[in-house]
Amino acid sequence: MIAINSLLAIFSSWFWNNFQKMLCFISHESHLWFNKLWNDFEGQLSYNPKAPLLFNSGFFLIFFFIFLFINTPLQTNKILRNAWIVIASVYFYYKSSGYFFMLMLATTVFVFALALSMGRIENNKSRKFLSAFGIIVLLLLLSYYKYFNFIIESINSIFESGISPQNIFLPLGISFYTFELISYLADVYTKKAEPEKNLLDFCFYVSFFPHLVAGPIVRPNELFPQIKNLHIPSKSEIGSGVFLILSGIVKKAIISDYISLNFVDRIFDNPTLYSGVENLLGVYGYTLQIYCDFSGYTDLALGIALLIGFKLPNNFNVPYISTSITEFWRRWHISLSSWLRDYLYIPLGGNRKGKLRQYINLFITMLLGGLWHGASWKFIFWGALHGLALAFEKLFEPITRKLNLFFFKILGGILTFHFVAFCWIFFRASSFEVAWSLINQIFTNFSGFLFFDIVTSYKLVFIFIAFGYLIHFIPQQVDVKIENLIAKMPLLVQSILVVCVVYIFIQVKSSAIQPFIYFQF
Repeated sequence: MIAINSLLAIFSSWFWNNFQKMLCFISHESHLWFNKLWNDFEGQLSYNPKAPLLFNSGFFLIFFFIFLFINTPLQTNKILRNAWIVIASVYFYYKSSGYFFMLMLATTVFVFALALSMGRIENNKSRKFLSAFGIIVLLLLLSYYKYFNFIIESINSIFESGISPQNIFLPLGISFYTFELISYLADVYTKKAEPEKNLLDFCFYVSFFPHLVAGPIVRPNELFPQIKNLHIPSKSEIGSGVFLILSGIVKKAIISDYISLNFVDRIFDNPTLYSGVENLLGVYGYTLQIYCDFSGYTDLALGIALLIGFKLPNNFNVPYISTSITEFWRRWHISLSSWLRDYLYIPLGGNRKGKLRQYINLFITMLLGGLWHGASWKFIFWGALHGLALAFEKLFEPITRKLNLFFFKILGGILTFHFVAFCWIFFRASSFEVAWSLINQIFTNFSGFLFFDIVTSYKLVFIFIAFGYLIHFIPQQVDVKIENLIAKMPLLVQSILVVCVVYIFIQVKSSAIQPFIYFQF
């Protein structure tokens, strides 16, 4: 009996010691796991320059879900709703550009105060001075962050000087919100808009995250009336928002990213390695890619805004069906082209000072439009080509107006599409040398007999390209019918559709999230 008790005592002592060790091990491992989980979560919350917050990133889904969860009960209180949207928008911009959110807020407050001062002054010269001062400050800030190194490099190449470029970070969306602030100052000066007296509402106008980093460029009269009112999105608006989000995912994350990574980038990275027909197909591919990328972003922005209860202006209207360059710019990046018309072309004199001056104004407007897109001579050249084309069309407009026949419309559509595609070569190529190499391959080494072999080798790429052009050229009535159909579906069916599209995206996506093309502008 004593022996049994001794054995039990030894066993219980052994068991208890090992049980304690096991508990310590589990506790230690749990502590490490929770620490890792918290560190990962904390890392997601803070800004990471290698992983900015994008609409097509996984963290954005978490961000937007939390945003909607908090925003929904606040929709009946304008002040709380607007305050929450501004907080979320500032955080979104912090996740996109780090502490440059302070620059965005500083310029917002600066313009707000300046416009208030203009509203209190009746003297037109003083108002003009304040407006000009504000616009110059905004342009100087934009020029420093976007064009300083370009100016230095241009000086170095012309005068063979040795000035060192600076390590300057380009904040996301600075071109877009700067143009919005300029248009606001201009509208207040011309009394097209009243100066906003509520700083919170003005911060909302500038920072609203769906359009903050890549447009559309929103005018004061398009957003302020919505900011001032309470509006809970209807079932049809939610359905339209879901349709636009689905459309944006398909265009950007499925079509654009796939054809870019698996075909277009390879051609433009080294065009001399490929035949002329491959280079030509690469140009057609990029022509579709940039449309799907940018209009896909716009669809996402408009869809997200609709789910929150706000309607943003459309930025694209089937641009590749245009029968002239003039029409193309009424359909492509509408918010920018209309901005350039209203705040640059018309102030320069528009068509009010004779034909020659009109051609010069068109050329200057598109030249600066090209420069807006990027700090490089190739963007300026791209803008100059479009400026020349617009001037050329205006010159021959009396003749072409009389040729308003079906055949000439078809011919105009083909010529316009190929001119736009030709210009995209300089927009996409990393340098003029690469652009001319690609063009040279098309005209001197075409090798058309390889066409079917190329299409067979890149079967899925060309299926996506064909599908992309199909959804672009599909009649708008069909597009509207599909949108209405999805809008009328029950929420469960809409959710299943979203899951299916996301599943397809996961199947075809690359390991790294691809940023939107227009984020660099």
